[in-house]
Amino acid sequence: MVEAIRAAGGTRIKYTLYPGVGHASWRKAYAETKLWKWLLAQKLGASGKDNKILERSGGNRLEIEKTLASCSDSELETMKWLLERMPDSDLQNLSAEFLLENLSEARAAFESAPWNTQIPEQIFRDAVLPYACINERRDRWRADFRKRFESLVAEVQSPSEAAAILNQKIFGMLDVKYSTKRPKPDQSPYESMDAGLASCTGLSVLLIDACRSVGVPARFVGTPLWSDGSGNHSWVEIWDDGWHFTGAAEPTGNQLDQAWFKGRTSQATREDPKNAIYAVTWRSTPISFPMTWKPQDQSVGAVDVTDRYTAGEVTIADGRARVRFRVIDAESKDRTSSSIKVYGEDSQLHFEGTSKDELFDGN
Repeated sequence: MVEAIRAAGGTRIKYTLYPGVGHASWRKAYAETKLWKWLLAQKLGASGKDNKILERSGGNRLEIEKTLASCSDSELETMKWLLERMPDSDLQNLSAEFLLENLSEARAAFESAPWNTQIPEQIFRDAVLPYACINERRDRWRADFRKRFESLVAEVQSPSEAAAILNQKIFGMLDVKYSTKRPKPDQSPYESMDAGLASCTGLSVLLIDACRSVGVPARFVGTPLWSDGSGNHSWVEIWDDGWHFTGAAEPTGNQLDQAWFKGRTSQATREDPKNAIYAVTWRSTPISFPMTWKPQDQSVGAVDVTDRYTAGEVTIADGRARVRFRVIDAESKDRTSSSIKVYGEDSQLHFEGTSKDELFDGN
């Protein structure tokens, strides 16, 4: 190792956490030198995506380099996933301390939750790991919220029940209630706590962050305009073997998928984008979440989940099973829209339909 460092141009050897390459004194001594770049390259490997992350980070490049270099080998890919998908404004402003704490706290909370073995890694990354829901101010809420709320769900065995309990408890604990007199719609958790008031958007952000702080997968959902033209609305979805909805600060006991707006969501339509229902995602998608409070901002990714709210209950007869089809493009590995036909042994057509592409929720 010493010979490799000397060969790379190092003139003095200081202690380091290599291969973590994360010690502050090491970085201070060698940042922007050929040695530092060599060490970082050994950590990251040759990757165009890694270089693109650093290029997008602009003047915040050293913080992002420090973030990547300080990750353990086991969490490096998870951090890269987050960095690749975060808005440019975050990549250019968030500190290494913020990002590393976010990942560490998210993973610790998730692994301590009894339901963690039931949650796919892709759901963890998309609905537990993110430090933000929409375009709200970036608060450091994870450690604080975990300390405040984990005792509420200490005996709970499912993410659905945990989310329901949090919805019943946290708003009273934090003294935050719904009001049209809130300072602004897209409040961060601490902005809502300071004001004591929040819109459906701010309340949803608060509940989602509370859920994520204890390892419950949660995401932001909403419609730009109800089909009757009465306005927009935001709510929350929880992952528990599929997505389930609830209204923030509008608990229905320990049940999910019950809310005053259930009738309205059934009237949504994806034929008119402004009347569709969207869920925020950190996965790469071709559409953005329509933030009515900041309509020109397209930095928040989304999937169209309208069909799930309008499909209604389908009874499955005995001897039959529910089947989902997913068609993957061989080159891009993305879901693609394709005609599907299912024939029986009698060569008769039993089903005909079209698979959904990345515009729609894959869960």
